[in-house]
Amino acid sequence: MRVITGKYKGRHFDIPRTFKARPTTDFAKENIFNVLNGYIDFEDCRALDLFAGTGSISIELLSREAQYVVGLELDRDHCTFIRQCIDKLGADNYSLIRGDVFRYLKSCRETFDLIFADPPYALKNLEEIPQIVLDKDILSEDGIFVLEHGKHNHFEEHPCFLERRAYGSVNFSLFKAKPKE
Repeated sequence: MRVITGKYKGRHFDIPRTFKARPTTDFAKENIFNVLNGYIDFEDCRALDLFAGTGSISIELLSREAQYVVGLELDRDHCTFIRQCIDKLGADNYSLIRGDVFRYLKSCRETFDLIFADPPYALKNLEEIPQIVLDKDILSEDGIFVLEHGKHNHFEEHPCFLERRAYGSVNFSLFKAKPKE
C-alpha cells in the first residue's frame, strides 16, 4: 500500500497476506482523489472513512493534511494494522473506531465534509448505504459522500447523485449533501 501524494508521499506499508480486505488500487485511489480535488479542500476537511480496511484512504487523507479523520473498521486485525501505520506516521489528528458501520451511523452526532465508504462489494445491503449516510445529516452542507462499489451497482437515479467514475473494476459513485433548509 502506497501513499500517493502529500506530506507522506511515497511511504509504503506492507499489508499482511492474511488480510481479507482489498485496498483500493493506487491507480483508482490517485484518480478519485484527483476528482475530489475539484470538490473538497482537503486542508480544511473533516473526513470519515467507513469500512477502513487497511487504512489506505485514511492515510491518504492525512497525507493531504485533512484537519481530522475518523476511521471505522470492524475487524480487529485490520484495526491493529491501521494503528501501527498511524503510529509510524505520528499523526495525532486521527481517531480509529473498532465497530460496526451501521451501528456507528445510527449514533453518530458529528458532521463531516467528506465521507468515504469502501464496503465489501458483496455486502448484502450495499445499495442502501448512500441513503443511510445521507439521511443521517452527518454530511456537512456541500459535503461529498463517495461510495466505492462493483460495476453492477448503479446509483444514478438517487436524488443526491453527482457522478460515477470507473477505474478498471473499481467504481466510485459521488453524492452531494442535500442543501440545509
